[in-house]
Amino acid sequence: MLSENEIKALITLLDDEDAEIVRHVEAKILSVGESILPFLETEWQNKSLQPLISERLEQIIHSLRFQTLKSKLKNWKEQENHDLLKGAWLIATYQYPECTYESLQEQIEQIYYNVWVHFRDNLHPYDQVKIINYVLFDEMKFSANTQNFHSPANSMLNRVLETRKGNPISLCILYILVAQKLNLPIYGVNMPNLFILIYQSPERPFYINAFNRGLIFTKSDIDNYIAQLGLSPHESFYNPTTPLEIIKRVCRNLIVSYEHLGETEKMQEMQELLEVLSD
Repeated sequence: MLSENEIKALITLLDDEDAEIVRHVEAKILSVGESILPFLETEWQNKSLQPLISERLEQIIHSLRFQTLKSKLKNWKEQENHDLLKGAWLIATYQYPECTYESLQEQIEQIYYNVWVHFRDNLHPYDQVKIINYVLFDEMKFSANTQNFHSPANSMLNRVLETRKGNPISLCILYILVAQKLNLPIYGVNMPNLFILIYQSPERPFYINAFNRGLIFTKSDIDNYIAQLGLSPHESFYNPTTPLEIIKRVCRNLIVSYEHLGETEKMQEMQELLEVLSD
């Protein structure tokens, strides 16, 4: 483990004219791992740093954060039960490293409470869904971000909770997390071009479109939608998907978002995260 003085000495070499020395210094700092991040972040905020050192230090910090995120995502993938909130949080930390799991947890807990106070025993599933819809879309004003659909923020749960705007999959993730706490059988469904929800009632399952304020619809509506797209029906278009598949789809959405913005490096890094989840 390097001492603080050794790390500071290495940082001063980041503007060396010899590219080989710079590469060696970067590799040495990166080899320390995640534990060095708080110190590097403090140093990076030093206003007296040379611009070139500041720029290279920022890149080192990003590289360390990214390697750490890949490792955490790999660990999450390998767990037997995938915590959807944790998966969504990990993806959010790619763009917002200061975002904490606990802060997201607290906000979901508050939304759950807002819904729970309206619940009564023996409500019909349709009425349960109508209550969730009322709280999310009328009371709390969550809505589809149709004006800026390709914004990466639409796929980041922390930003969705802050702005109250999201895309189909992020609004569904929010819906699922609240439904889980209410012990309701509501799950995500991977449809082409749209992510929806299923209320898996033993008597009569039905579907929910969180992107359209929780609109309730039926299997025949999906049949018509699939036919309009010119696709053959597939069971994955009708049945619940897993938290792992949900987070993989979030990554695919972000790849499209960053490509749309021309942010090639971020697009490639998100592709790497998707590969970690797909490996």
